[in-house]
Amino acid sequence: MSRARPLLLLLCLVALGGLGSLAVGAALGMGASEIAQLGASLIPAGAVTVAAIALTAPMLARSTLRVRFLVIAVTATVVALANLLALTHLMAVEAHDATLVGALLLYATGAGTGAAWIAGRTATASLDRIASTARRLREGDLSARVGEVRGGPELERLAATLDAMAARLLEVQEREQRLEAVRRDLITAVSHDLRTPLASLRAMIEAIDEGVVADPPTLRRYLPQMRRSAGQLSLLVDDLFELVQVDAGAIEAEESRQRLDDVVRSALATVDHDARAKQLRLSADLGDAVALPCSPRIARVLQTLLVNAIRHTPAEGSVRVEARRSNLGLELAVEDDGEGIPAADLPRIFEPFYRVDVARSGGGAGLGLALAERIVEALGGRIEARRMPRGARFEVLLPLG
Repeated sequence: MSRARPLLLLLCLVALGGLGSLAVGAALGMGASEIAQLGASLIPAGAVTVAAIALTAPMLARSTLRVRFLVIAVTATVVALANLLALTHLMAVEAHDATLVGALLLYATGAGTGAAWIAGRTATASLDRIASTARRLREGDLSARVGEVRGGPELERLAATLDAMAARLLEVQEREQRLEAVRRDLITAVSHDLRTPLASLRAMIEAIDEGVVADPPTLRRYLPQMRRSAGQLSLLVDDLFELVQVDAGAIEAEESRQRLDDVVRSALATVDHDARAKQLRLSADLGDAVALPCSPRIARVLQTLLVNAIRHTPAEGSVRVEARRSNLGLELAVEDDGEGIPAADLPRIFEPFYRVDVARSGGGAGLGLALAERIVEALGGRIEARRMPRGARFEVLLPLG
């Protein structure tokens, strides 16, 4: 049925063309006998047209656009000349008039052939550019682009679609390369951070198991160290697990909300002991945002920022939590008057496993700020670090509702 459909369409077009000719003849005042004669002459002309197109269609299907345009132009002229000869033979047109019309048709043939050649050349050039770009993309050159073509709206849309697809593929490739680089860095960093506490635990366990250490004072000294190493391993595993949860979209599915003052109070309670040990002043000013609802995960973000602030603030310093409601949303900030952030480290402060000062990192794995950033971004907000004249300031912006 699919093969017969083009032939049926051609027959319908020929029939419509014949009916149109009869209608024009009737409108021009032709009599019934003349219209009947015209209809009789159109039958063989239509048959010849259908036969010619049916025979040439398979050959045209394997031809270039330029050849197709030329064949169509020449075919239209040949059909017109054939009809003119038929009308002359039937004495419907005088020989002198037929000669003039024939000459004009030959001129039209030249003009039509030239126009078809130019149109085919333009379309072919555009298709060659599109095909060349597609080959380069197939070979892996995702920077290849078709650019502007002059082959008509259809080819322009095709070129634009191909360029958009190439841009999307390049974006996906770059993202995969970034993810692969992050994956390698993640494996390297995790291996490094696991190695130290594991080596410490293994050394102490072997010393105890082999009897190298057996006296109670040494054992009592080993126990806190083993507990600390186990705590570091547990903290690293917990951070990695929560990092995966954030990437899996667990936060977006959460619907629970808490008052901001409860969230801030919970975060302050977790760091109160460390702040007292360094004689730091902890304060909170929530302003008009005190009762705003927010995700319970913000407590983890604030806890991370507070831990970092306390770690890098000298004794008797101060750490402040601020909040306010604005047209942009809920604005949170944690500010300290400590040692601040070096300018060279500021662009990388939120990278996983990146630590500004390894010697003073307190045994952390360097995942806290990366996890805080992902939590904030999963909630539709953003987090930034700023250098202050004295100390550092981390600002969090969250959308309301």
